[in-house]
Amino acid sequence: MSLALFPTPAQCRGQRSQPLEHDPSYYAATRTPAPERPALAGAAAADVCVIGAGFTGLSAALHLAEAGFSVAVLEAARVGWGASGRNGGQIVNGYSRSLEHIRARYGAEAERALGAMSLEGAAIIRQRVARHGIACDLRDGGFVAAFTAKQMRELEREQRHWQRHGHQQLDMVDQAGLRGIVKSERYIGGRLDRAGGHLHPLNLALGEARVLEELGGVIYENSPALRIEAGPRPLVHTPRGTMAARFVLVCGNAYLARQVAPAIHDDIMPVSTQVITTAPLPPDLLAELLPAGYCVEDHNYILDYYRRTADNRLLYGGGSVYGGSDPASVPAKILPLVEKTFPELRGVAVDYAWSGNFALTLTRIPAIGRLSGSLYTNRPMN
Repeated sequence: MSLALFPTPAQCRGQRSQPLEHDPSYYAATRTPAPERPALAGAAAADVCVIGAGFTGLSAALHLAEAGFSVAVLEAARVGWGASGRNGGQIVNGYSRSLEHIRARYGAEAERALGAMSLEGAAIIRQRVARHGIACDLRDGGFVAAFTAKQMRELEREQRHWQRHGHQQLDMVDQAGLRGIVKSERYIGGRLDRAGGHLHPLNLALGEARVLEELGGVIYENSPALRIEAGPRPLVHTPRGTMAARFVLVCGNAYLARQVAPAIHDDIMPVSTQVITTAPLPPDLLAELLPAGYCVEDHNYILDYYRRTADNRLLYGGGSVYGGSDPASVPAKILPLVEKTFPELRGVAVDYAWSGNFALTLTRIPAIGRLSGSLYTNRPMN
């Protein structure tokens, strides 16, 4: 069992001399074998320098490489070391803010663009997994569980708005239909998203890194960006080298050091989430609890989320903490949630427990664009 807390790569480096490795999570224990990539040493150059080898940075780098750009990715630790390699592994179509909110605050054009972008993201994942043979246990179907009639009405209203954007794969599920998805007395119904799904997130990141390198891209691990020297051809400084580029794309998440891009750092809030993975369970029991094999999240503000793994475990997360602090014991925080949802699992053994931070934009809306000159960003959100 891992009970490690997760400081920034820079803080870790101050405590240990060896290169950083992935946290001892279930994902790290079951990850696809991958080479240890060298740190940047000396002077190098590329058309585009991407900072961060998580989902955002790797996806952007792949698009750029496919378009013919030479791309170099600087990663402070290892590919998928941060939120991309520690999350619940769920494909959720949507944002923390509703499409109604986006339309009211930013206008109809922004609503259309963000609605299409959300659906496009899931499609891109599936296309890449299929085209490049990325082994990440991708499964279709995601369910949002409702506790109250009010939450059911909210899900129905959201469904109508998404249907206006062409998302026709949403189905409301009443209490009678609930047993075919999740066996829990906590819920009264919910909404199924057939375009949702779940996967092994670290293996997705490692697979995308492999594909990027096959396309000629270069990834430098244990190479944190320390500062960006502005100019017609920006220069990114790391502890042992520099990367000159025509364009720099900053894709760091909650672990991005403030001095790299203060405007980004000051516009996000770190939020921690905790996850456990049980010991392997009898397949018949898992099939009884989650018969459809869909991932599940509830509709509360601070939500629980869970799913089956490929090797018959229950992966269960929740307990988000705004500000990014970690509990003294992850199992002590998450196991009561598991037992409340599934009383059959009282006393279940936990093989892995971990925590980590993701970044929430203060508006809860993605922020994508130019910071200045040749410096661009995709500010993370959740």
